[in-house]
Amino acid sequence: MRRITTTRSILLALSFLYAAAAHTQSTDTYTVVHTYPHDAQAFTQGLIYLGGHLYESTGIVGKSSLREEDAETGRILAFHDVPAPDFAEGLTEWGSTLVQLTWQNHVVHIYDRGTLRLLRTLPYPYDGWGLTQDGISLIASDGTATLHFLDPVTVHETRHIVVKDRGKPVILLNELEYIHGQIYANVFHTDRIARIDPKTGKVAGWIDLTGLLPPADRSDREAVLNGIAYDSAHDRIFVTGKLWPKLFEIRLKPAPKRREQGPSGP
Repeated sequence: MRRITTTRSILLALSFLYAAAAHTQSTDTYTVVHTYPHDAQAFTQGLIYLGGHLYESTGIVGKSSLREEDAETGRILAFHDVPAPDFAEGLTEWGSTLVQLTWQNHVVHIYDRGTLRLLRTLPYPYDGWGLTQDGISLIASDGTATLHFLDPVTVHETRHIVVKDRGKPVILLNELEYIHGQIYANVFHTDRIARIDPKTGKVAGWIDLTGLLPPADRSDREAVLNGIAYDSAHDRIFVTGKLWPKLFEIRLKPAPKRREQGPSGP
C-alpha cells in the first residue's frame, strides 16, 4: 500500500486541521440515489464513467490494474495488469484513449479504450495522483495544492493553478473529476471534496460525504474516499473509495443559504 512518509504525515495532519476549519463555512451534503457492488480488493486511484461503463485504475505495486466494469453489477468486463514497479494512479479519457498516471515512477501510460491495450508510455515529471480533463487539457494533481494543466498529446505542462480556500492553500488534492465547469477533488484521507474554479484555483464550495461508507465497512486505515465519476449524459455522480465494497450514486444537497443577521433585541 502507499506508505505515508514523514513529510506526507505532516501534510496529512495539516489537512485534518484545514478540513476542520472548512466546516465553518457552508458545505453541500448528499443523498444516496443508488448503491452498487464494488470490488473490495480494488485500491481505487482513478474512476471515470463512459458509455454506460466504469473504467477504474487501481494501485499497489504488483497489484495495479486498469479495468472496464459494469456499473450496476461491478462485474469486470476487461482487465489490464499494470506490472511492477508501477503504482497506478489517476485515470481519464482522451478521444479513443485512456490516460493513466503512475505514482512515483514518472511515467504516463496511454491505452486503447476499446481493448485496454497499452499503446505507449510517456515520461512525466511529477508524482502522479489524480487526473481529469476539460476537453482542452488534461488536469493532474500531485498531492500538493497545485493542479497541472497538461498538453494531452505530450503531457507537458501548459499552465498550473494553486488551489486556495479563503487565501489558504488546500493540500493533498487527490482524485479529480471535471463536472459542470468545475474541478471536483478528493482531499486525501478525508470525506470531503473541493469544488474548484479551474481559472483561478479558488475553492467555490465543499461537499461533505461523512457517513457515506460506515466505519464497519472499511477494512483498512487506507480504505478512504477516493473515486469520483460523472455520467454527463444523465447528470449522475458516482463515488467510491479504496478497498470499498460499494459504489454510490449520489445527489448533492446544496447547503442552506445563511440568513442575514439583523440587530439583536433586548
